Amino acid sequence: MTSVEHQRRLNPNLKDVVKKEIMKLLDAGVIYAISDSKWVSPVHVVPKKGGITVVKNDRNELIPTRFVTGHRMCIDYRKLNAATRKDHFPLPFIDQMLERLANHPYYCFLDGYSGFLQIPIHPDDQEKTTFTCPYGTYAYRRMPFGLCNAPATFQRCM
Repeated sequence: MTSVEHQRRLNPNLKDVVKKEIMKLLDAGVIYAISDSKWVSPVHVVPKKGGITVVKNDRNELIPTRFVTGHRMCIDYRKLNAATRKDHFPLPFIDQMLERLANHPYYCFLDGYSGFLQIPIHPDDQEKTTFTCPYGTYAYRRMPFGLCNAPATFQRCM
């Protein structure tokens, strides 16, 4: 099975968001340019939601509203995920995790973004992570967000 989806049009501001993210990932060696793949997914740019503020509407009612603090590049891996055999590694429940942490004197914070990008993808599978954007077609060397088995893989590594 394969899936090749074409890139979507982006307005100039969102193209800048994609360009910055692509340059950051290229500089870090996380992605590389690829010219041919049987799996190509499109990018989307979504708003980063900040906190909630209260705004008055035209009828002078107070409405709680989330404000946008920027934008984030996401890759639409839905077709790849639909064709992927699911890994049923049991993820812990957050309440059980918090109970285990209670009354311990030291804690460690793990950054999920950096953690995911520490897990290498087997060279034979890297082409499956191919995505297209206005600046070319790229594939990941390290595990990106959006893959259905990524959380279980990350948990297993931890």
